[in-house]
Amino acid sequence: MFDVNAFLSYLTNAYLLQGVLVTIGLTVATMIIGLILGTGLALLRMAPSYWVSAPARFYVWIFRGTPLLVQLVLIYTGLPQLGIKLGVLPSALLALSLNEAAYLSETIRGGFNGVAKGQREAAHALGLSRWNTLRLVLMPQVARLIIPPLGNSLNGLLKATSLASVISLEELMRRSQVLMQERFEVLELYCVAAVYYLVLTTLWNLVQVRLEAHYGRGYAETAAAPKNGAALAANPA
Repeated sequence: MFDVNAFLSYLTNAYLLQGVLVTIGLTVATMIIGLILGTGLALLRMAPSYWVSAPARFYVWIFRGTPLLVQLVLIYTGLPQLGIKLGVLPSALLALSLNEAAYLSETIRGGFNGVAKGQREAAHALGLSRWNTLRLVLMPQVARLIIPPLGNSLNGLLKATSLASVISLEELMRRSQVLMQERFEVLELYCVAAVYYLVLTTLWNLVQVRLEAHYGRGYAETAAAPKNGAALAANPA
C-alpha cells in the first residue's frame, strides 16, 4: 500500500535534498566541460585536413555509439588498471563530460553549417582574421541557432546523471536507493525522485524559453524589418 505520509515526508528529506544539489552541480559542471570539448571537436571535424578531422570523427563515433552506462563503468573500473586512480565524482564527471561533448559537437557543428557562407566571405573581405571571424561573426550566430537543442541536451543530461548511481555517486537516485534499502519504501521514494526530476526539468524549461526569446528577439526584428519596408513601399502614404 502506498504510504502518502511517507511520500510527503521524503519531499523535504534533507538527505535527498543534498542529493538534488549534487545532481544540479554535476549537470552544470558536465555541461560547461562538454561545451568546451564539444566546440573543439566541432572545429576539428570541420577542418579541411583529413588527419585533423578523422580523430574527431572517431571520437564522436565511439562515444555516441556506446551506452553511457558502459562508459561510466569502464572509466571507473578500467582506468585504475592503467594506473589512473580517480574517485567516484571525478570518474562520473569525466564520463558524462566525454559523452556529452560527443553529442554537443554535432549540435555545434550543425550551428556552424547553419550560418550562411556569405558571412565568412564578408568577414574576409573586411580583413578580419580567422580568430576574429570566429569570435565576432560566427559564434554569436551559432549561439542563437544552437540554444534550442542545447536546452534539450541539458534537460536530458539532468536525467542522465542518475546513471552515476551505478558507481555509487551519491546523487539523487543513489540516495533514494540507499533509503529504499533501509526503509523498504520503494514506490514512495521512486515517486519522490520522479517529482524532484520533474521540478528540475520544468524549471529549466522556463529558463530555456526565456533564453530562446532573448536571443531570437534581435533576429526576429531584423527579419521583420525588410518585410515592413516592403509593405511601406507597396502602400506609400
